Amino acid sequence: MSTQNYLTPPEITEATVQTGIKKSKMSIVNMIILGILAGAFIAFAAEGSNMAAFNLFAKPETYGLGKVLAGAVFGTGLMLVLIAGGELFTGNTMIIAGVLEKKVSIKAMLKNWFFVYVGNFIGSIFIAYMMNQSGLFSSGDNMLGAVTIKIAAYKVGLTFTQAFFLGIMCNWLVCLGVWMAYGAKDMVGKIFAIFFPIWLFITSGFEHSVANMYYIPAGIMAKGNKTLTDAAATLGVTPEKLGHLNWEAFFTKNLIPVTLGNIVGGGIFVAAVYWYVYIRNGKSLIKK
Repeated sequence: MSTQNYLTPPEITEATVQTGIKKSKMSIVNMIILGILAGAFIAFAAEGSNMAAFNLFAKPETYGLGKVLAGAVFGTGLMLVLIAGGELFTGNTMIIAGVLEKKVSIKAMLKNWFFVYVGNFIGSIFIAYMMNQSGLFSSGDNMLGAVTIKIAAYKVGLTFTQAFFLGIMCNWLVCLGVWMAYGAKDMVGKIFAIFFPIWLFITSGFEHSVANMYYIPAGIMAKGNKTLTDAAATLGVTPEKLGHLNWEAFFTKNLIPVTLGNIVGGGIFVAAVYWYVYIRNGKSLIKK
């Protein structure tokens, strides 16, 4: 009797295909509800990591340390999604493995992506709204709010190409975390599988579409408070940058290119690559 408490890469590939089949058959109501939960979980991770590191983010000489601290906190969001239960668009890009195996239709995959994405958006915006209403952005002599605005202004200031490639690298790591969590047979193993890739992606400064559903709306909402914008000005957020921080820029300058990059990072560089190696080529090797 085997005592191995993890799956091998070929076994993880098969598990990913089966998981994609189950996700594609989920009811629309469940997709939306679990999507809302996942969006909220990632937003909790985003606001918590900002709260932990805002003083470090405010100074160039400690910015890198701030990213390290924020990354150590942020992994909680994906742990909640995978262990407590939730549907996250970025992880669900790996349903592509099921499509390649011809066990999930493209239509079913796109339906899952759409409704989960909508749910993620609702959950993230809800937490951003509650944070804005809570008064917590005034923490640290308004510096949390200032940093929240600065982060959002930076994100909408990216070029399409920058946002796209940052999105690829982000979800390559995120989906490797999900991938390894699929391969862990106990909860501790899943937690460790998730923690390190997420820590790396946040520390690196990559772009996650669902996380940005919190980061940028939170900044837009905080922008409505003059005390917070005055504090943001001390961090270099000029009136011009503030003017570019709006809902149109959120979608066109960040969310669209980052989402496309996330699909490539998780769907192609993780799910499709491993499907090709361990299932398509794996089967041909067995036949030989």
